[in-house]
Formats: sequence, structure tokens, C-alpha cells
Amino acid sequence: MHIPSLLSDLAIMLLSAGVVSVIFKKLKLPVIIGYIAVGFLISPYFPMFFNVEDTSSINTWSEIGVIIILFHIGLEFDFHQLAKIGSTAIITALVKMSGVMLVGYLFGSLIGLSTMNSIFLGAMISISSTVVIKRSFDELGLRKEKYTSLVMGTLIMEDVLGVFMIVVLSTFSVGQKVSGADFAGNLALMGCYLIIWLILGIFLLPTVLNRIMSIMNDEMVTVLSLGICFGMALIARRIGFSVELGAFLAGSLFAGTRHAARVERTTRGVKDMFGAIFFLSVGMMVDPHVIATNWVSIIIIAVVAVGAKLVFAMAGMILSGQSLNTAVKSGFSLAPIGEFSFIIASLGISLGVMDSYLYPIIVAASIITILCTPSLISHSNSVCEYLEEHLPDKLKDKLRQYTSNDHIEEEKDQDWVIHSKGFFSRLVVYGVIMLVTAVLGVRFLAPVLNSWLPSMGADALTCVMIYLVIAIFLKPFMNLHNTSFTHLWLTSKANRPPLVVLVLVKVIVVIAIAMIPIIKFYGVHWLIAIVPILAAIIIVGKTDIVSTSYIQMETRFLRNLNEKTIHREEAEHGKQEWLDEDINIISFFVPLDAPYIGKSLSELHWGKNHNVYVVKMHLNRTGKYLLLPGGRTHVHAGDKIYAVGDKKSLQNYYRLIGVEPKRAIRTLEEFMETDYGDTDHALACGVIRLTGDEPYSGQAILSSRMLDKWHCVVLGLQKDGYPIMMPDPHLILRKGDVIWVMGSNNNVGRLEALSITPE
Repeated sequence: MHIPSLLSDLAIMLLSAGVVSVIFKKLKLPVIIGYIAVGFLISPYFPMFFNVEDTSSINTWSEIGVIIILFHIGLEFDFHQLAKIGSTAIITALVKMSGVMLVGYLFGSLIGLSTMNSIFLGAMISISSTVVIKRSFDELGLRKEKYTSLVMGTLIMEDVLGVFMIVVLSTFSVGQKVSGADFAGNLALMGCYLIIWLILGIFLLPTVLNRIMSIMNDEMVTVLSLGICFGMALIARRIGFSVELGAFLAGSLFAGTRHAARVERTTRGVKDMFGAIFFLSVGMMVDPHVIATNWVSIIIIAVVAVGAKLVFAMAGMILSGQSLNTAVKSGFSLAPIGEFSFIIASLGISLGVMDSYLYPIIVAASIITILCTPSLISHSNSVCEYLEEHLPDKLKDKLRQYTSNDHIEEEKDQDWVIHSKGFFSRLVVYGVIMLVTAVLGVRFLAPVLNSWLPSMGADALTCVMIYLVIAIFLKPFMNLHNTSFTHLWLTSKANRPPLVVLVLVKVIVVIAIAMIPIIKFYGVHWLIAIVPILAAIIIVGKTDIVSTSYIQMETRFLRNLNEKTIHREEAEHGKQEWLDEDINIISFFVPLDAPYIGKSLSELHWGKNHNVYVVKMHLNRTGKYLLLPGGRTHVHAGDKIYAVGDKKSLQNYYRLIGVEPKRAIRTLEEFMETDYGDTDHALACGVIRLTGDEPYSGQAILSSRMLDKWHCVVLGLQKDGYPIMMPDPHLILRKGDVIWVMGSNNNVGRLEALSITPE
């Protein structure tokens, strides 16, 4: 009976790897080096041992290993983790990788390598080994040290940057003969597709998993998750990205769900096997002749890599505000060349842009740095002591001053940082959604409709559909009434010109996107088309149908994005503990010279424009108390007004009405404890879980007429555990939602009686 060569090859590889992994474990050496050594022993370069015959099949299996490794790297990363690791990890990773890559490129050019070889050399030595560093910390008992958490955060960021480095290198390698402008345009367009892809993934994947995970066993979970992994890898390749990016994104999408641990557990065995095959294939490509003839270069590359990483990792840590002691220890920990380097090397060879002889050189240099890592980490304390003794006092004082805890930004700068983050995130996310919609409509939707409809009708229908999507996202894109914008506007007149410029930037972006279909289909000059298009978009954007559609999508997206965090918080702190601590309340007397005296609450639009709602008034003229006053209620001098909102909105509100606060802003919980002394006019707050049988269930808050019928107002709600404070009136109330309502004791009680299970 004929035994396929692939079967015999796998037997040789896995048996050899199993034996050597035990030996290396006993010797307390990294198992990765053992796999590489086995790969070398069974390669064609070492004929004294069993040799692998079908190398092409093994290469295919190793590519599968790369995809699964990247999938698991993605599983260990989620978008919230990026925020948690903070600026230190981000700055350090950026400074270290860019600096080391530049040094590697210059060194490659110096020794006569081609441009592409030098670029790949810099990329390969710029990334550190997560596996080796984590293992070294465990063996040396350092995992509880402060600096090790910063190092692990930096490694997470390096993995993310490494994935995108693969994308850029792939695109750059393929497009070497393309002009710089075309290359940048293609990269930008792929970036837009990537953002849309992430948004759709976050919007759909957690929802689907929550509906089917309860009926799936471990086998089904493994098959489904790996199917999604390879499916996204294939899609990534089809739209111009690398398969590695697709696999990483698939893992990161799973990482944001509460099922990430189960997916990681069920697929770990597959990852371990294919990961071992990948590292075995790395060893099989090590040509001893190349190593023998280039051993000097290998040692120099290892020294350059370690030295550059020490310098730039320390620089990144210091620039991010860490002490010299922390920076030195972190720099020495980040020395080893990582497993990502082998993936980048394989990429360069597969694309035909990197010479194959560099592969064994980088593998050999990596092994040297890996073996040196435990010793470097152990001696970092001695280096810290040496620097402390020999550095000039003036330099040490400057470093302490720069990295001290007192080195913080002013509040004004922080306000601009917050607003800038919100501005650019909305500009990118919503701008890309609208841009991709317009491009896809023109390139793909219009030709499809043209096959069914007359040309004029197809073009008109395409325009309508494009503008409908733009209208849905126009309001959140502009976001003119956010608290940071209002705070900056009211704080200083000097802030207003740059704020106006930022608004104009958004307007220009919307106009440019809106011009795409009208110019493409009708050839109309943009000056003629601009007014009617913007007018139509604004009118449609103000309709309840559009607002309701967007609010439902946004709520679902944010809930899915925060699913893992919500699940963890509920497990630690229980449910429904957030509202009375996050919503605040203030009270003030209307000044005699207030500009809003004589105006009704509906005319003032405090709720719509500033997210502050009047919940109680004591009328000065009549002495009457009004709970949840209606929009026709007029404001007069001496009236006492009670208003609720989040803390930042209430601070802005004080500036808007020209009133100096007489007391600190109270939380709703603190207010309820003091307000209950006045039982006749006290406000009450109730928590209700909707059963679906309530008369207002299935309706938007606005159309439910909760204030008119039940004399209560919705202050907040939870949808599938996701909290929404001061919800948009177009949000639909559904079965299972938990709502927080405010009103009088009697009215809140009546509303609770409509539900079977009041909370």
C-alpha cells in the first residue's frame, strides 16, 4: 500500500517536534528554538537525518499555521484593550519600531543590500518576541513588577502594528512600479474598506453568536470560528489585503465578544499543532552554507537589533513619561527578535521581493537574541544602578522633572484633546461610511440597476439610495451639540474660531461626498448642485424615520462593541448600578436679569441642545411646585429650577445660564436622599424591566407619550446590559429593556404596575 509523502512527512515532523520539545522544556530553553532546530535536522540541508520529501505541501501547512497564529493573536486583543494599555505602550511601540526599522534599513544599505531587502531587514528586526519575553518574565518571577505590564502592553501594540506593517509591505511590494499618488490612493481606499469591514463585523458577529452559541458544542464552535477565520482571510486577499490581516481581524472581532475565552480554548489545540508546523518549516529553510559564510553579518545584525531596541524602547518609555529605571528595564526586556519576523520574511520571499538567503540569516540572528534575553533582563538592575551613579546630576534632574507625576497637561489642553479625539473618530468612521457608500453606489449598484431599469431610472434610484444613507449618518457626523464642543465654546471666545473651522471641515467633507454621484451621473457643476443636495439631506436627516433608524443601529453597534466589558462588569458588580451614580442634578434660582426670563421651556431647547432636562420647578409668583413641567411652562425671575444631566453637561449649563453654582453638583442618589423630606412634592425614581405587554412597549420614547400619559420621564435605559444615559427620544423601547423613570411617587408606582416584574 502506497503511503502519501505528506503523511510520512507529518509523522516525521510531529514525532521529532514532540521529542525535542520535551528535551528543551527540561533544559529550560524556549520550545520555539527546539522546533526550528528540528526543522533544520529534517530539512534537505541535513541529509544524515530523516528528510521531508513533499516540501511544497509543508509550506502550505505552514501558511495555514501563520493564519491560525494571527487569528489567536487577534483573540488576545480587543479594541478596549488598546485604550487600557494607555499612551505609554502606544508611544513606546511607535518610537521603538520606527527607530529600529530605520536603523535596520540604514544598516542594510550600508552593507550593500538592495532597497527592498533593506526595508524587510528593518521590518524583521523591529518586532520583539511576545512568546519569549512572556516566558522569561514567568521564569524569572517578574510578572508582578510594574514595568512588565508596560512591556506586555507594548508587545500587544507591536503585534497590531506588525499586522498592518504586513499590509503596507504587501501593497508596497506589489505596487513598486505604481506612482506614489496611485499607491497612496489605493492604500487609502483599502483603509476605507477595512473600516467598513470592522464596523459590519462588530455590528453582526456578536449578535449572531449570542443567538446560536447556547446550542453549539465545542466541535461546532471550533469549526465555525476557524471557518470565519479563513473566510475573512480569503475576503482580505480578494480586496487587496493580506490573509494575515484578515485572520487577525477575525480574531479581534471574536475578542470583543463574551465568547472569546471559549473560542480560544476550543481552537488552541489546532493553533498549537499548526504553529509547531510553521516553526518547523522555518528551520527547514535554514541553509547552513549561508550561515557559515555570513556568520559575521549574523552576529552584527543581532547586536544592531538588540542595541537599537534598547535605545529606542528606552526613548519611547521616557517620552511617554516613565522613569529612567522603568525605561531601562523595559528596553532590556524587548531585545529578542520575534516570531513575527519569520512571518515577514516568509512574506518577502513569497512576494519575490526579498532574497531567500536573508531568511536563514534572520533566523540565526533571532536565535542569538532569544538566548540572550533572560541574561539581559537579569542584568537590567545592574545597568540601572550604573546609570544612576554615573549620569550627570543635571541630566537626572531633567529626566525626573519630565517623568514626574506632576507633569500633566492643563485642563484646557485636555478639553481640546477630548474634542479632537471625538472629531477625528467621527470624521473617519462616519466619513468613510458615507464615502464608501457613494463609491460602491457609483461603481457597483448603478451597473446592476442599469441591467434592470432604464439608465435614467437606475441613476436616479442610485442617487436616492446613496443620499438616504448619507442622511442617516449626517447628524451624528456633524454632532454639533456634544458636551466638549459646548464646553470649549462657552469657556473662551478664543476657542470659537478653531471650532468653526472644524465644523467647516465636516461641511466640506459632506459636500465633496454628496457631489460624487451627481457629477458622475449628470455632469452638473458642483456650484449648481450644492444647495439642493444639502437642503435635501438636511430635511431627510431631521425626519423621525431617519433618526429612529440611526439610533437603533448605533445602540446595537455600541452594545456589541462593549459586550465583553458589559459582561465582565455585570459579573463583578451586578446589574443596574450605574444610573443614580452617573446622572447628576442641580438646583438654582433664576436671576433677575436672566436673558431667558419670559420664555417657555420648549423655546429654550435646553434638553435638545444641551442634554439637560428640567424635572422640577418651584414657581416664585404662586409658590406652586411643578414636577416634570411641560414645554409651555414659562421661566420667571426667582423661580427655583431643578435640572438633571451628566456632570459635564450641567457644568456647561451653568455657564450658559450665567449662574454661579452655590453648591457642588449632586448625584441623583444624593439628591433623592435629601429630597424625600418634602413628601408632597418629592421626585421618585423607579426601575422597570419591560415585559413586552406594556402599552408603550415597541414604541419610540417620543411616540410613547410617557410624559403626557403617565407623567414620567425616561432618564436612562439598558439594552442587553448596555447602559444609555439620557436616551434619544427616537430610541424604541422593547421587551427585556430596563428603564429608569422619574416622576411623582404615585405616577412612578402606576407605571411600575403595568409591568409584571418591577425591579
